[in-house]
Amino acid sequence: MFDLTDVGYVKRIVVGSKDPESISTETEIQAAVDLLNRCLTELPKGRILGTEKTFSLLNIGEHQVVLQAMIYHVGFIRRPQWLQDR
Repeated sequence: MFDLTDVGYVKRIVVGSKDPESISTETEIQAAVDLLNRCLTELPKGRILGTEKTFSLLNIGEHQVVLQAMIYHVGFIRRPQWLQDR
């Protein structure tokens, strides 16, 4: 059984674009998804504690740009050695 009192480390993983100044590429999005999958499958296994969903519409001249992101908060009992803080 997983108990929130056991969480000693939380990793925040952003999948998508939040900032109009730096729109994420497909490669960056796939790297974030791969990191999320690794956090959920490798030891010590993390658990999703919560999610944030962001959605923004921007008007740039005559064009409308949609920015979307899912942010995952993954909790671990301890910080995995393989996890690099960026």
